[in-house]
Amino acid sequence: MFPIVESREIAKNVLLQRILAPRIARKRRAGQFLVIRRGELSERIPLTIVDSDPVEGTVTIIFQAVGKSTAEVAGLKAGDSLLDVVGPLGLPTHVENLGTIVGIGGGIGAAPLLPIATAFKRAGNRLVSIVGARTKDLLILEDEMRAISDQITVTTDDGSYARKGFVTTALQDLIDAGTKIALCIAIGPVPMMRAVAEVTRPHGIKTVVSLNPIMVDATGMCGACRVSVGGKTKFVCVDGPEFDGHEVDFKELVMRNRAYLKEEKQAMDKFLHKDGKCMGPAAPDPVKTGPPAGAAVTTGGGN
Repeated sequence: MFPIVESREIAKNVLLQRILAPRIARKRRAGQFLVIRRGELSERIPLTIVDSDPVEGTVTIIFQAVGKSTAEVAGLKAGDSLLDVVGPLGLPTHVENLGTIVGIGGGIGAAPLLPIATAFKRAGNRLVSIVGARTKDLLILEDEMRAISDQITVTTDDGSYARKGFVTTALQDLIDAGTKIALCIAIGPVPMMRAVAEVTRPHGIKTVVSLNPIMVDATGMCGACRVSVGGKTKFVCVDGPEFDGHEVDFKELVMRNRAYLKEEKQAMDKFLHKDGKCMGPAAPDPVKTGPPAGAAVTTGGGN
């Protein structure tokens, strides 16, 4: 069992949890993820390791309660435990001093971006960050990203906070201003990552995206997380989660990610008793009330 040391809401239905997992805390590197399972019959959930404390022995995850499995975990409080926490998984980010790095985090994608951006900053790079969300209520980790960035732009789609517009517009402004970008890292919703790759493609700017497809065993055996990159099949759990954004087949990725939407809705409706069948005390609706100790969401990227 893996005790939860802290669980708190940091945005609407978005939770930060710290979990006691000493061996993972000692070994994890930027870009890697873990897989958690609440109980014996629970789904395996891949989530990026946002931070770790080797001395305390804890790892930090940030996730959004959007489906049955994440809503279950979101309902856990400090003192509760997870049955399984497996990691660190995936290939760590290749970090070196390249020059100016642009890190783009869309929505919950700011969570997996933070450890990667931190690693590049510590390696001596100039870090330019763009953090965006649909609305102010969904914006996360602004202060943390600002603390490590040489320059930062914050956007909201609806203009409810900071600059109105998309992260791609802010990126295009940097390019138009003549900023020499050595590497662009984009993590967030698939449409956002695809749009970023299309902005950088004409300028030959190397662009890395972190993918979070449907994943089951996370060890490369089941093949559920396969994606096409440069015309070749890759498994995100062992070959990623980071790939060249200019070579990812985003159309295929979107199609595969939508494969179980019907089943996901049915599971959530059953969890919330919206299917008309009472199976005991009604579970709280994480969308309306938020989980007891706060709310949490996954990962972009690899997670």
